[in-house]
Amino acid sequence: MKKEIRIIGIDDMPFSFKDKKTGIVGAIMRGGIYLEGVLKGVVTIDGNDATDEIIKMIKKSRHMKQLKIIMVNGIALGGFNVIDGEKIFKELDLPVITVTRDKPDMKKIMQALKKHFDDWKERLETINKGALHEIKLRYTIYSKFFGISANEAKEIIKLATIRGAIPEPIRVAHLIATGIKKGESKGRC
Repeated sequence: MKKEIRIIGIDDMPFSFKDKKTGIVGAIMRGGIYLEGVLKGVVTIDGNDATDEIIKMIKKSRHMKQLKIIMVNGIALGGFNVIDGEKIFKELDLPVITVTRDKPDMKKIMQALKKHFDDWKERLETINKGALHEIKLRYTIYSKFFGISANEAKEIIKLATIRGAIPEPIRVAHLIATGIKKGESKGRC
């Protein structure tokens, strides 16, 4: 595995549920060490356009041909705007890795989906695509992979994680997204 593999890390900007939309940021990095570019998109809060926005954002980028991996902070952006990692992989022919610090509480997720969405079954079905893996590096994280083996995904996560628990492309996307929205970056992803 090349140490400078090009990875795009994606995270959403801070938002309020009073907002209709929020921005998403893609940080394109070589491994976890060199920021090469930044992309921006917009998704609907609790909508169903995050998957298509990620596809569009990457397809129109001049970086598309060099990218090898897509990493997303969690399985949803802008609240419960669930991403379909399988669809993104099929459309872009780029493996997708989702990363989260905490193990998802599927019972609470299902309750929230049932309470707030008529299409809760479809959202839950998308969330349940792919197996959830516990990955222990310096810290434990949880991840799903699409279009890549578990061993390759773990190797890429390890390569891209410089300090802490979160791979650098996602961490940098989070810092940029927070800085744009709040005027100063802060908080952990």
